[in-house]
Amino acid sequence: MCADTPSETIDYKSTLNLPQTDFPMRAGLPKREPGWLERWAQIGVYDQLRAKGKADGRTPFTLHDGPPYANGNLHIGHALNKTIKDIIVRSHQMMGHDARYVPGWDCHGLPIEWKIEEQYRQKGKNKDDVPVVDFRQECRKFAEGWVDIQREEFKRLGIQGNWEDPYLTMNYHAEAVIAEEFTKFLMNGTLYQGSKPVMWSPVEKTALAEAEIEYQDKESFAIWVKFPVRDTDNEALKGASVVIWTTTPWTIPSNKAVVYSDTISYGVYEVNAAPEDNWVRTGERYVLADALAEAVFAKARIDDFTRLSDAGDMSGTSLSHPLAGTEGSGGEWDTPRDFRAAPFVTDGEGTGFVHCAPSHGMDEFEFYRDLGMLETMITYNVMEDGRFRDDLPFFGGKAILREKANKKNKNNPWEGDANTAVMAKLTEEDGLFARGVIKHSYPHSWRSKAPIVYRNTPQWFASVDKKLDDGMGQYGDSIRERALRSIDELVAWTPQTGRNRLHSMIESRPDWVLSRQRAWGVPLTCFTKKGSLPTDADFLLRSEELNARIKAEFEVHGADIWYADGFKARILDGIADPDDYDQVFDVLDVWFDSGCTHAFVLRDREDGTEDGIADVYMEGTDQHRGWFHSSLLQASATKGRAPYKNVVTHGFTLDEKGMKMSKSIGNTVVPETIVKQYGADILRLWVAQTDYTSDQRIGPEILKGTADSYRRLRNTMRYMLGSLADFSESDRVEPADMPELEQWVLHRVQEVDNAVQKGYRAFDFSGVWQAVFTFATVDLSAFYFDVRKDALYCDGDTLNRRAARTVLDLLFHRITKWLAPILVFTMEEVWLERFPAEGNSIHLEDFVSTPSAWKNDALAAKWASVRQVRRVVTAALEIQRTEKVIGASLEAAPVVYLRDETTVEALKTVSFDDLCITSGVTFSTDAAPEGAFTLAEVDGVAVVFEKASGEKCQRCWKILPDVGTHSHDGVCGRCDAALG
Repeated sequence: MCADTPSETIDYKSTLNLPQTDFPMRAGLPKREPGWLERWAQIGVYDQLRAKGKADGRTPFTLHDGPPYANGNLHIGHALNKTIKDIIVRSHQMMGHDARYVPGWDCHGLPIEWKIEEQYRQKGKNKDDVPVVDFRQECRKFAEGWVDIQREEFKRLGIQGNWEDPYLTMNYHAEAVIAEEFTKFLMNGTLYQGSKPVMWSPVEKTALAEAEIEYQDKESFAIWVKFPVRDTDNEALKGASVVIWTTTPWTIPSNKAVVYSDTISYGVYEVNAAPEDNWVRTGERYVLADALAEAVFAKARIDDFTRLSDAGDMSGTSLSHPLAGTEGSGGEWDTPRDFRAAPFVTDGEGTGFVHCAPSHGMDEFEFYRDLGMLETMITYNVMEDGRFRDDLPFFGGKAILREKANKKNKNNPWEGDANTAVMAKLTEEDGLFARGVIKHSYPHSWRSKAPIVYRNTPQWFASVDKKLDDGMGQYGDSIRERALRSIDELVAWTPQTGRNRLHSMIESRPDWVLSRQRAWGVPLTCFTKKGSLPTDADFLLRSEELNARIKAEFEVHGADIWYADGFKARILDGIADPDDYDQVFDVLDVWFDSGCTHAFVLRDREDGTEDGIADVYMEGTDQHRGWFHSSLLQASATKGRAPYKNVVTHGFTLDEKGMKMSKSIGNTVVPETIVKQYGADILRLWVAQTDYTSDQRIGPEILKGTADSYRRLRNTMRYMLGSLADFSESDRVEPADMPELEQWVLHRVQEVDNAVQKGYRAFDFSGVWQAVFTFATVDLSAFYFDVRKDALYCDGDTLNRRAARTVLDLLFHRITKWLAPILVFTMEEVWLERFPAEGNSIHLEDFVSTPSAWKNDALAAKWASVRQVRRVVTAALEIQRTEKVIGASLEAAPVVYLRDETTVEALKTVSFDDLCITSGVTFSTDAAPEGAFTLAEVDGVAVVFEKASGEKCQRCWKILPDVGTHSHDGVCGRCDAALG
């Protein structure tokens, strides 16, 4: 290896070809990256790429951005998400596509409305006193502010896109298209108004979608309640009570029935002894599932009981509500309770009976709807704020949940007074069998964090099973059929588990609840006929002319025009008598908004797609029930298929210990903090290194490791820059004329290039990074660069040096471009360090085509064997260095004993001493002497250390016999020739 310092007697340093570069070892990314952002904006990189795509006739590639919500600073999940998207878009651009990225924002909905209401409460204002258009304008202004903030935060991460013209769901054209897409549901008959239990937030006073729900542990009251047998021909049941179990005591006033199973064994049990203070008394008889009886009695502290008989045939029996006949109830609960078999009853927990309040449970709602009994089963006891109706006996005005959490009640901070009131009345009327508390997973609103309830309310739904006659039935006749066939036939899934998850959701989902009882959103642009029922054919006004008028108004004025005085009369003029119709003022579920984005972004924009279908949708796993889901349903209704060809999914980001991040715990990682400390490229590299398809971890130690990997790669790039300082085309050597070592490197380049492009196309960035990083650090830095450093520094104009520099040039063009989609700032810096020019950018380049002729499997096999032998030699020399027998490997000339003569012949065809960075090497096929160094994993190779003989060359530091015999003092023959 060549010296970095001159001889003590003769200074040959100035004659060496030492690396020359101003590229700094220290990156200084936090300070330098903003300058690159300014430069890209000045030269218009994104616009140049679009012009290039049009001029070259490139195949478009579109990643459609799932809109983040415009209501707060970015968290680490945002950074992960947008960086993955950016890598996808940039890599496909460099693989020859016209890769477009239009960022977007979700701007309507409850989170923003909630923020404005909070501001009102702080000022003592009431939302209901503010004109709706004024309120909506405040929401719009709030969203605009956060769009601007988030846009700059995303740009700082190096995300490239059409930032000057993003899409916003609150833009007038977007609102017009959302309304237009809604009217397609109106016209194709999938829209209907129904009254059924929906997930309802009493705190936010609106229906919620599954995607707006998160499950948290919650403590709930559990009660076992007595329903006395009322009328029966079954002698075994007379005088007994059926026991039910529920964790929602507040639903007892709405009870209409109790159901059982035809497949469960039931018995009649008598209490033989009971404690004096017990709600269950000696001699009382109860009907229970046999499998659960012992556990149920244990809850009531009863251990002495007898099974009297089978329950027998329970059909034809009716029950009494536990509050029947209560003084002051006004007969509210006096009618008989229905009692029959139902398919959803099990004996896995509870009592084997299910208490039915069809207004608050979907299973019982559907069961009694199918029986045609729903009209007698529905109650309207719970109001929109979660309070019982004021005139409900005993419980009027009682709240299921508090409006604000009581933080002193850590177990259940939202608990109102309804449950305790119901339990107290049941106790008073001898209706309680037992009670307790359970901790279970319960649905909460992800915005307010409050528990939800199931509440029967009139809502607008889209039927997912209605047969559509719209000429788009290639993939099915209903929304559900089209969605399921799209999942299986039209979409590729990364990872494949995403397909399974969404398929199961679509397969079992109920009809889509479209309406929300709020103000900030796109209204359901429809009118209902006064005096008609939702089941009547003329209930909804259907008119294509009316729909076109509404869209035209929204294009000019936005959705606010729907709330303007006189709008109904003006819009219906000449179509229908305004006095005959009611205008609907519910707003659309925001998932409908974002589900429509394929129409006003992909279909309508110049930078969209010809068919309105994206190449890729990419979001987190929560979007299987969110944006992936709603987009699929919406497009299946209006396009007849999914609006995407690929769905890529990332997991959640956890802290270093694998815990969910929480501000209260203090384990959150903020992108802005990482960027200020390390730079955005380190954050981007963390994204590329991780397997984003699973949950990933981040924290200080992980980021330190990422920064270390970055430094190693940066040093590799710096070495190449220094060695290519004055490289010109006259130095270039054709691959066929290169030494075998260089040909082997080109073989590896061909392999890595295939892996890189395959990885980028499969969205496997960790695979791409690992392939390039391993190649750069193991094959290049630790081997090839180390070996060729001598020739690069010390040779004159030799084939070895010219071939090595040619290979370095080929490597430079590939590694910089391979990694440009990931390390956007660093690769730009590296590229411009070598090719500085106004308007130049690595991000205007494509990947370089790698000739298939470089692939040479036979040569690769030979060099795999050569490197195995080298491993043994270098390991043997390391022992000598550790024991201070030698200071450097150039002081050695080892003897290598080889059992295989073919390997010997192969080694003789290469400069093996140069490969081992020794001054000489000798091969022998004799048996290795005792004590020779070996490695267990490399069979048939042994090494005996010998010191090199001769003098040390004052220029290259090799120890050779001919040093001092040439015209230049103290140098070897090779260095003498180089000195000329």
